[in-house]
Formats: sequence, C-alpha cells, structure tokens
Amino acid sequence: MAERMLKFVATPQALPDKRPAAERRRDFQEIYALYAREKAAEQASRCSQCGVPFCQVHCPLHNNIPDWLKLTAEGRLDEAYELSSATNNFPEICGRICPQDRLCEGNCVIEKGFESVTIGSVEKFITDTAWEQGWVRPIQPRRERAQSVGIVGAGPGGLAAAEQLRRKGYQVAVYDRYDRVGGLLIYGIPNFKLEKDIVQRRETLLRESSVTFHLGCEVGRDVSLAELRERHDAVLIATGVYKARDIAAPGVGLPSIAPALDYLTASNRAGLGDEVPDFASGLLDAKGKNVVVIGGGDTAMDCVRTAVRQGAKSVKCLYRRDRANMPGSQREVKHAEEEGVEFVWLSAPQAFLGKASSEGERVSHVRSVRIHLGMPDASGRQTPQEIPNSHVNIEADLVLKALGFDPEDLPAQFAAPDLDVTGWGTLKIDWRTMMTSLDGVFAAGDIVRGASLVVWAVRDGRDAAERIHSYLTTKPQALPVAAE
Repeated sequence: MAERMLKFVATPQALPDKRPAAERRRDFQEIYALYAREKAAEQASRCSQCGVPFCQVHCPLHNNIPDWLKLTAEGRLDEAYELSSATNNFPEICGRICPQDRLCEGNCVIEKGFESVTIGSVEKFITDTAWEQGWVRPIQPRRERAQSVGIVGAGPGGLAAAEQLRRKGYQVAVYDRYDRVGGLLIYGIPNFKLEKDIVQRRETLLRESSVTFHLGCEVGRDVSLAELRERHDAVLIATGVYKARDIAAPGVGLPSIAPALDYLTASNRAGLGDEVPDFASGLLDAKGKNVVVIGGGDTAMDCVRTAVRQGAKSVKCLYRRDRANMPGSQREVKHAEEEGVEFVWLSAPQAFLGKASSEGERVSHVRSVRIHLGMPDASGRQTPQEIPNSHVNIEADLVLKALGFDPEDLPAQFAAPDLDVTGWGTLKIDWRTMMTSLDGVFAAGDIVRGASLVVWAVRDGRDAAERIHSYLTTKPQALPVAAE
C-alpha cells in the first residue's frame, strides 16, 4: 500500500473546516469540525514515511505517528486506533489541546514549503471514530492483583497512571479535592478547545474498569498521607501545580484583578451548570467589560478567547516579549486574533489604577511600560528591559493574571515533613524509580517537573505506573501467619 503515501507534493494541507470567527465568538463549541473519513485518509496519505520520524521523536509520548497515519490512509481505522491508544491514554484529548505546532507537526520533515501533516486532527478523528464504533472498551485485566494503589489527583497524570495500573490488575483508588474527575481538563481548559463530555466519557470508562474515585476528598484535610500509606501498597502523588504567580505592583489587590485559573474555573463551572457567586455577581464575568490579560502562555490564550465569548467590550493581551518569543502556541494566537483579541507586545504592567464605584473601588486602568529585549540571559532568552518614559494607561474593567503556576507546600499540606522538595518547591524524586523520600510514595507530572503540558503529564503518569509495578512486584510480601 506504499502508493497511498507520500502525497504531500500533489495534495495540499487541509485542516478540518473551521467555523467563521464571527460565529464562534458567540458560543463555546469547538471551532473545528471532524474530518470526513475520505478527507482524513487523504491528509494522512501526505505523510512521507521518513526513515527518522521527527514527529515521533518530538512527541513526549513517542506516539507511532507514521504507522497510524499509514493505517488511516489505507482505511484500517480500527488498527490505527489500537496503535494510537497503545502509547497514549487520551489520544482524542491530546489531538485537541496539544500545541502540535511546537511538537509533532512543528517537526514534520515536510513542514517547510509543503506544510506539515495535520497529525493532531487525524489523531482526534481516529479516536472519535473508535468511540462511535464501540471500539473503546472497559479494561479487563488478565488477572486481578490483591495489591492496591492510591493516586492523589484526578488530572491527566493521575488518570493515565490509574488506567495503566488497572491494566496490570491492581486495585486503584483516585483521590481528588474537586467534585469532578479531570482536574484542569475540566476546570482549566475552555470548551472551545475541549468539550467536557470528552473528559467525562473517559471517567465513565475508568469507573466501568473498576477504578474507584473519592471526590471532594482533600489529602491533609479529609485524609492524611499517612492514612493513604496504611490503606494502600503504594501511593502516587499527581496533584499538579495550582498556586498562581503574582505581580508585585501597586494596586494589584483590587477586587477586579484575578488569577487566570479562578476566572477559567468560574467560566467552566458556569458552563457545567454550577452556581458560581463570583460569576453571577459579574466579578468574574467579562460581559461588557474592557479586559486585559497579562501573560503570553496557553493559559493567557484561554483567558482572552473566553472573554471574547462572554461578550467583552474589548480584550487586550499584554506580554513583555515579542510574538516570536512567546511561550504559547502560535496557532492559538492566530485564532485569538481572528476573534478580535488585540495583542500588545513588548509591554509590561507597572501599576493598577482604581476608581470608585457603587460596588467599591475597582480597577480602571493598567499602567504599562514599553519593553526592549536586551542581551540573552543564562537561559538563552533575551532579557526584558523597561524603556524610560514610555508609560501608557490602558483602560481595564477586569484584569486577569496568567503568569504561570508554582507548587503548593505539600509537606505542610499533607502533614508530611519528611516529604522532600526541591528548591523550586516541586517534589524531589529518584529519577530512576520516581519514588519520593518516603518509601512507597511516588510522584509524577507537574508536581515534579513544574507547570507543563498535558501530554507530559500523561507521559509521566504512564512512567510512574511502570515504576510502581516494578516496586510492587519486587517488594517482599508478608507471609501469612501459620495457625498453631
């Protein structure tokens, strides 16, 4: 079937149909439609089947991308799904939210001149088809094991580990302080990138696979880490990082200045039908407001695009570096610009000015200063330097801080002073075993590597499951006491 491939010369790149910006501004539905079966096969056939697949090398999960593209081009979608799901627990989620332009597609060898293969869209198509056809089934381990594993955190890392451990027959219990499964997949990522039923059907699948969930259960408040260690043969900490970084600037404490995650969580909860007082009162609702978002990562892009859909009067994104040096996906920036977001590059906030209102003092302007990029620092990035006398006041009724996340103080929160952390506050692990300073307690995902991508959390969760399996299969088991 080799003649089906290498069609990139004659067949142009074609993404699934994208809804017009004027239409998608009015709702939170996903902006791309699904491929038709024939179109997915056509786009998959553009793969050059290169000898060294850089798309696979630069994928954190090392997905077998050329192989499942070939199977898709040949119409063998059931086999393509089996191959895709062999290395990725959530291919339909990664196909939607991964920054493919920085990972697989950005490293496609036909990128220059012919445009890359639309890997993410094909990946999403394969798995969505698998769900429709009933190919995605609950896990049935070959044998059940008596040993149990407790997982703290129901985000992508914890869920990936739970699935892998369940496949090996372990009894798995997942603990999460939120009332829904999914972590940032549910509360941090807007519907126009990931509709919530996509996550919820994964939850249903894990429940049908006999994974137990304890929701609204916070370690350190409702159960201690010591109790989890007594209850389970191994524990995995996959809490992620949620502590928002702040700005040290006058006026930053005004009530209409909020962390990005608080804003996104309020929006997502309102979309799920929850009662959200700060949203209902208008405090975290952008409708009719001049919104300023500070930051240049993917969280900032989620905020500006959410504000547009809520009916903001204007939406501006302030970032202290230029477009070429921003950490967020360039594809997301393009979507945001199409939807009416204004980017103010090389600009940083210096102060927040307030005004009196019937509801108390609120922010009125962001006092910003222009930035010049100087010499590279130790990380290789150019150092932002303020330009004297370049201040500008930008009108703002709602300011959102999207400056990244730091780990919480888990030793204090878990009442586990022997749980070692690094100088950055992340959990310290033995990188060969992924075990923390406590025997039988492992850690994975953002709480170890710092705030990162969902796909890296999935990778870490899978790796942790393997290390836990190795630990439990080599750990001496207590022999039953003989009857007198």
